[in-house]
Amino acid sequence: MIWRRTDPVRSISDISNVEALIRHIKNLVPIPDGHLSLITGRCRAQYFPKKAHLLHQEEFAKQVHFILQGCVRTYVFDYNGVEHTLSFSMEDYWFGDLQSFIRNTPASFNIQALEDTHVLSISQRDWEELLAEVPEFVSYTRILFRNTMFSHENRILQGLSYTAEERYRRFLAAYPTLPQRISQKHIASYLGITPEFLSMLRKKIKG
Repeated sequence: MIWRRTDPVRSISDISNVEALIRHIKNLVPIPDGHLSLITGRCRAQYFPKKAHLLHQEEFAKQVHFILQGCVRTYVFDYNGVEHTLSFSMEDYWFGDLQSFIRNTPASFNIQALEDTHVLSISQRDWEELLAEVPEFVSYTRILFRNTMFSHENRILQGLSYTAEERYRRFLAAYPTLPQRISQKHIASYLGITPEFLSMLRKKIKG
């Protein structure tokens, strides 16, 4: 299949596009194939090249995305114009500015592709219709939001309670392959330290 900027996934039979999403859904909730077809039929395949922005602050998030291949970061600028990376998302992750998406308010975050990234996207309208039409989708999204809440709580806890070295070690445990895929400056931004200090931590941990 040739990937375009936006490419419809017409049905569950287009398995090359949707098998990862199908597997992800089935791992979380039992669901018949007919209802899976309703979900995958609302998806759109999109491609974003490395460094492209999927969303800027103050834009309106009209879609949420499931990553088939690639990696993105969510980040903000502080009052001094310094970037702070809030999260990374990669294969089998959903991502987006949820508050903007659900409440139709301006986005609080910027989202950028760190690699060439292929996603399946669902619009606001399709998301709401799936919630009304597919009971299993309600259960699925409830689990997704719960997991997102847990992730945010852990992120806050680490930022307030752990040393930089502890945060880096936990980052490596959570994302063992990510340091080989993305820039060290983005990892430093995520950890809340300078790239120079990250370099010192890397040398210390490697021994």
